[in-house]
Amino acid sequence: MIGFYNYTVILTYLSLISALFGTHLAFKGNFSGALICLLLSGAFDSFDGMVARTKKDRTEEEKKFGIQIDSLADMFSFGIFPAIIGYTMMDSIVCGVTWLWFFIFALYALCAISRLGYFNVVEEMRQKETTEKRKYYQGLPVTSAALIFPAIYLLRHVLTAELTYSIYALVMFVVAWAFIINFQVRKPGLKGILVMLVMGILICTGLLML
Repeated sequence: MIGFYNYTVILTYLSLISALFGTHLAFKGNFSGALICLLLSGAFDSFDGMVARTKKDRTEEEKKFGIQIDSLADMFSFGIFPAIIGYTMMDSIVCGVTWLWFFIFALYALCAISRLGYFNVVEEMRQKETTEKRKYYQGLPVTSAALIFPAIYLLRHVLTAELTYSIYALVMFVVAWAFIINFQVRKPGLKGILVMLVMGILICTGLLML
């Protein structure tokens, strides 16, 4: 079989599988369950790089394979999956999916893929020039979707479904532009990841109560 098979890509695959199962839940109308899957995808993605770096004898081909697999999985998990959730949300209410909402979902996916493609090119060039770890991201990372959209859905505790879904779509419009606007976002270290993990647990608790 073609490809590279070792434990370094397991979390990346789990992130993708979680998003795929979440897509099933979204089409079933279980939006809380779908967003919990989005949180899980984010959690898996947060630690896949750390796991990969524990394998000291990785070949250059294995490293590049891991980078490509991670980006491809991120495109679906954080670029397509949140848009699918938004689409199914809007389709579940009386007004359905209008051209405006479809435009927002399409824009989000296009900005996500543009950002990931650009990041791959720039990161590969950067690694050829220096061995230093990246300290900042240019633009908002697509993985931030794992926290943003589940948190937005918590508004269902106090708002109607129609209003919550509309806010979800409007936030998606803003996040799409944030993916491709050139500004610096500090890359979180281990402490930052743990803080986000705690936030994810709190958000997950809120989703389970809906």
